[in-house]
Amino acid sequence: MTTVLPFPQSIQPNPGNSFVLLTVLCIVAPGPPKFLPERCSAEYNTVTLVWAPYSDSLVDAYVLEIDDGCGGNFREVYCGPELICSVDGLHFDSLYNARVKCYNRQGESSYSECICLKTAEVAWFTFDPETAHDDILLSEDGLTATCNNFEERVVLGSCGFSKGVHYWEYRVDRYDNHPDPAFGVAKLETSKDAMLGKDDLSWSMYVDNQRSWFMHGGEHMERTEGGITKGTIVGVKLDLNKHTLSYYINGQPHGPVAFDDLNGTFFPAVSINRNVQLSLRSGIIAPESDEESD
Repeated sequence: MTTVLPFPQSIQPNPGNSFVLLTVLCIVAPGPPKFLPERCSAEYNTVTLVWAPYSDSLVDAYVLEIDDGCGGNFREVYCGPELICSVDGLHFDSLYNARVKCYNRQGESSYSECICLKTAEVAWFTFDPETAHDDILLSEDGLTATCNNFEERVVLGSCGFSKGVHYWEYRVDRYDNHPDPAFGVAKLETSKDAMLGKDDLSWSMYVDNQRSWFMHGGEHMERTEGGITKGTIVGVKLDLNKHTLSYYINGQPHGPVAFDDLNGTFFPAVSINRNVQLSLRSGIIAPESDEESD
């Protein structure tokens, strides 16, 4: 028989008499857990944290908290009995502080010492099959896209951005009959069955073999000479520090800054039809200049 009391106590048997041995456990609030730095890691925009309990502490659950990557307030990201937790969907190129505490029925511990982990400087992502229009055809590695329809169809990138500076490129692998592929960013809920930039949830540059235009909410603006062909590299720079979107063709700025006052979370996006095939390249350091090309 086991009984829990708030203080240690035991009953000793008398020789020759029958007895019941009473075992008494003294449970106190646990001590603070400790991170194991050699087992903690950061990969892309995911951090994995591993900790250990305070020596001989009885623990019901752990509470893991991280800050916002800018030294702001902590928020709870895990509560449970495990000693490891991976947190994904974080901002790139950011320093995150984490802390952990634990509790049992007698109370909770103080927080552990903080650990700091840095996410990757640049973002790596693919085309996202989960949100793409059904007519979009993707390669097995998610880095090449085409379409089986003559109408424009939209595919997003697999990663959204709400802070920082991000740059990615597309190589035009196939360009037949002078179509107008559109490159840009979009909200997750944007229409997937119309050219990018037609609705209020997408911002794009659409371009043919001679010239380009910017488009948002169906409004066309800033016609710029210079188009694309097979082998062209189209670069997209999303600067959420300045809240702007700008473009490059074959490594040179193309037109003025396309859009400003961009706030919220944006996904890389393109719209293509069956006459176009694109290959995506991410994880690139953004060029510094956004000056308009001659």
